[in-house]
Amino acid sequence: MSENLHKNHERYFVPGLARGLRVLEIIAEADQPLTIAEIGKKLGVSRSSAFRITYTLNHLGYLSTDKSDKLYDLGPRVLGLGFSYLNRQDIIKIAKPVGVIGALSPSTNPEATPVIKAINAIKGRNAIVVAPHPRAKLTNKLIIDHMREALEKLGAPADLVLGIDTPTLEKTEHLMQACDLVLATGGPAMVKAAYSSGTPALGVGAGNAVITVDETADLTFAAEKIRISKTLDLAASCSADNSVIAVESIYDDLLAKLIAEGGHLAQPGDYDKIASVLWEDGHLNPKAVVLKPQVLCAMAGVDIPDDRLFIVMPETGVGADHPYSGEKLSAIMAFYKVANIDEAVELTNRIQAYQGMGHSCGIYSINDANILKLGMQTKTSRVMVNQPQAASNSGNLWNGMRQTFSLGCGTWGGNSTNENINWRHLINVTWISKPLATPKTIPGDEVLFSGVTGLFD
Repeated sequence: MSENLHKNHERYFVPGLARGLRVLEIIAEADQPLTIAEIGKKLGVSRSSAFRITYTLNHLGYLSTDKSDKLYDLGPRVLGLGFSYLNRQDIIKIAKPVGVIGALSPSTNPEATPVIKAINAIKGRNAIVVAPHPRAKLTNKLIIDHMREALEKLGAPADLVLGIDTPTLEKTEHLMQACDLVLATGGPAMVKAAYSSGTPALGVGAGNAVITVDETADLTFAAEKIRISKTLDLAASCSADNSVIAVESIYDDLLAKLIAEGGHLAQPGDYDKIASVLWEDGHLNPKAVVLKPQVLCAMAGVDIPDDRLFIVMPETGVGADHPYSGEKLSAIMAFYKVANIDEAVELTNRIQAYQGMGHSCGIYSINDANILKLGMQTKTSRVMVNQPQAASNSGNLWNGMRQTFSLGCGTWGGNSTNENINWRHLINVTWISKPLATPKTIPGDEVLFSGVTGLFD
């Protein structure tokens, strides 16, 4: 890996929160909350300058104000641009770049994935080299060139972002061995290769989102959001609705709503015809995925109206003998019927034990007990509630999820994290610890174990 990459990211980015850190120190040293004017005086700047600094800290969540304009420290937090001052613990945390990120990018989302990874890498003051899937090399080059041009316009080195123009297995393996951290988004083989590279790696698991619609759901709303999620990017997303589970009492009504939203109910005989094209030897056929349903149906010899947007495939089983229970990367959803939420949870677990463990599921419901039951009793990292799954898992304007296109699946999915991977995962942190003014004390055994000591008499 070029030494220039390491030099560029160290030289160009410099932590810029010295005044913000000083404000936090001033507040920590004060005996009572301070006004903005008082902080300005202690900082040696005007009230307007102090306001701008404290406003930024307040916006980032490090300070809070009351109606009298006094400022309160909210306690330990990480500052995104370099420093964090944990006043109650006498600890300073300094964020530092990892170095060069080796990013493996999939063919199913070749436009946005490199952009999000580059933003997160650069926010952590890293450089990044993107190794695309061979089928996405031209798209990847176009996106990389745009990012390099934007960096130059901002006065930053273009080489903070690089791409492999003609990817090969050998080049990708070399990148994984030479970089400082591998960030792998793609199929299980790619993630396994990243973890086996000998370089620290962050990988993600396979998707196979399962969506439950219970008897309390707004069915018109749910059908619309399911259609949005199922048709986004022709279902290329790992978060697309692969299976929809409907409680029996609303099954027929939901089916009618899905058809009204552009769904096509598969006819007897379509199941095997489409499956014979979509899968080859138990694996998805790369020539049949991410296509308009009309194109896929034409390949399978199945009739479908021109105005249909997705296919509803009734399904009853799970596993290799029921291929639609797995990830399809196609505008097809398996459609299941269950008696109640308990059966929905049990079926979700069976489906995701087959494929997609740890990734995500969703529910349309206004029953908090049902929502919590799905979250508590499934091995999943994300439960989207009353939201289009594919557009929400990765963070969006209507929810609080971290924006990413790298969705960790935890140990359930063979990953080291189950978070939405972001810039915080792409930094190292140095902790500076000073002695506490008042040391902590350890209570005696009679206090610590008062609730259990009687059990051992």
